[in-house]
Amino acid sequence: MTAEFGPEWSAGFRRGSEGELRGWVEAALAWCEATDEIAMRHFRRDLEITRKPDATFVTQADTSVERLLRERIAESYPDHGVLGEEFGTDAEGASTRWIVDPIDGTHNYLRGVPLFATLIAVERDGELQASVVSAPALGMRWWAWRGGGSWVRGGWWSSSPQRLRVSGIATIEEAQVLYASANELESYGRAPGWRVLLARAWRERGFGDFWGYTLVAEAAAEIMVESDLSPWDAAAPFVLVEEAGGRATDFDGNRSVYNRTFLATNGRLHDEVLAVLSARTEGSAR
Repeated sequence: MTAEFGPEWSAGFRRGSEGELRGWVEAALAWCEATDEIAMRHFRRDLEITRKPDATFVTQADTSVERLLRERIAESYPDHGVLGEEFGTDAEGASTRWIVDPIDGTHNYLRGVPLFATLIAVERDGELQASVVSAPALGMRWWAWRGGGSWVRGGWWSSSPQRLRVSGIATIEEAQVLYASANELESYGRAPGWRVLLARAWRERGFGDFWGYTLVAEAAAEIMVESDLSPWDAAAPFVLVEEAGGRATDFDGNRSVYNRTFLATNGRLHDEVLAVLSARTEGSAR
């Protein structure tokens, strides 16, 4: 029986050669030298803050980072498309496209909290292939590609790349649960068993945005739950978690970043967590 998670299983979703996918990662890592500089230039300094039509915040760092990435992608891969948070879709019919969140954790960025990152992912024929997460205020980068594993460098890790593997914890009662916002999860209405999950878990903390997913990939947590998010929020973490040996789906168990809900786990707990989140019990109404 084929495993439903794990590095070998993840490698089966590769849609290109090892060299091609690794090349995408190396290109994105190089571009992050410039995007990191832009983000840090404005961090805790001269931010110009405006609201988009959907009432969310945007800064000049968001738009500048995305413009730079679009320019680099167009120069290096002119036949590829782009889906980005700030400027939408280019070359919609392209079989390969880059999915970009220029500043994930914008609210953190606005308030001077160093938990923000640039997220870059590559999708081919509907299957996510590679990703890079760069968190300049932490001095850390994570990356992954199908069949190539998940990696981290910087911060409290070694200056040389270290391969990531999810934890082996097999019960919710021993697991650490992370989330972006408990209030948003409850008000969104897609996880009626949310409070039951928290009550059963060993520990729960609100380490949201990209941070929660990297902690799952690093084996520092087992479960990350988030709702009302966009593809650019989830695409890079999706590859990182699966290549580290975990699972990532929406709340219905679909391997998709397009359905507004997202659950990442160490794999072993995934089906049970999905069942708990979907269960309507007396406890879930608390």
